[in-house]
Amino acid sequence: MGTVSQQSGLSRFRGLFEAALRNYEKTTNITLTEHPLAEQLQNCHSDEPIITILQNQAREIGDVPGSVRIVKSIKNTVSILSMLATPGDAIIDTVCPN
Repeated sequence: MGTVSQQSGLSRFRGLFEAALRNYEKTTNITLTEHPLAEQLQNCHSDEPIITILQNQAREIGDVPGSVRIVKSIKNTVSILSMLATPGDAIIDTVCPN
């Protein structure tokens, strides 16, 4: 069980995250779970398929400054997030409710 400080931080993060989701939905008229990329990612159960999908998306952007660096950093980012997230995690439940 987390400390009061951790719970307070999680509560603030959840509030910010939910506000960002509402803003995204208002701007795009698409809920995150209905976004085509989110639908692809929901079927991923390990790091490698997630990395492949995200790297392919980054490559589709084309030759923009920093695109090579972005593609290379995706693997590290997904690996770190994977280690931090656990099933039943409050943040995961916010993004991918069952």
